[in-house]
Amino acid sequence: MIRKKTKEVFLSGTGVTREFGHGKNKIIAVNNIDFEFRRGEIISIVGESGSGKTTLAKMILGLLPLTRGQIESEGKLRDISTQAKRRKYWQNIQAIFQDPFSTFNIFNKVDSVLLDCIRLQGAGHLSNEEKFEKMKESCSFVNLKFEELSNKYPFELSGGQMQRLMIARIFMLHPKLLIADEPTSMIDACSRATILDMLLKLREEIDMTIVFITHDIGLAYYISDTVYIMEHGVIVERGTADEAILHPQSDYTKRLLGDVPKIYEPWDFTTDTV
Repeated sequence: MIRKKTKEVFLSGTGVTREFGHGKNKIIAVNNIDFEFRRGEIISIVGESGSGKTTLAKMILGLLPLTRGQIESEGKLRDISTQAKRRKYWQNIQAIFQDPFSTFNIFNKVDSVLLDCIRLQGAGHLSNEEKFEKMKESCSFVNLKFEELSNKYPFELSGGQMQRLMIARIFMLHPKLLIADEPTSMIDACSRATILDMLLKLREEIDMTIVFITHDIGLAYYISDTVYIMEHGVIVERGTADEAILHPQSDYTKRLLGDVPKIYEPWDFTTDTV
């Protein structure tokens, strides 16, 4: 169900551009993009590999500087010029990534990962008992038992457990915006549905905005309020899921939709020959 955009804009960008290299070697990865993300909204940024969607996500997170343009957070120009300001920004904007094994420092135990979340919240003054309850509650939210994870290193967990642990972090931090960069692409279909359900449940509980970075246009249609389609660093389609996917204007969007297998149509496995 597509919800009406009645809530305030939390994060917006104007003319956002990222270039790599110089002269003949210059590559424009993201080219003059405008966007608006509203509170509690689910957005999907869809595109093939090399479309610029992950570069855009890194700029939103403050992990890559903008070559040109600006990003505003809650109506004010974003300022992440110092480490203290970046940490404050990250209290409200967090991410989960495609590969859980590259997300965590392998030398930090699960306890340390979750304690870092408590410190980032500014709750380091809590007693050990209160910290334990917070960690236990966050693990319980994703159907994990903290007692079974405690004192373990991330590499001792399964891929599914690590995906859930990433969401447990988000549950503890309660950010206003979450960027989910292909968060379910490395897990099986059953686990994928569970992870998506947890994210959507968390969105409902804390009115969190979720931005999915994905190549899966079918997933984008079924979960999103707003869809952005990217090609070669440019937004070529935007609108509600119905507008962008059921009534596309861009040839690129039409091609993406044409590549989605339809179970009610015979598949054509022939290839053109010259």
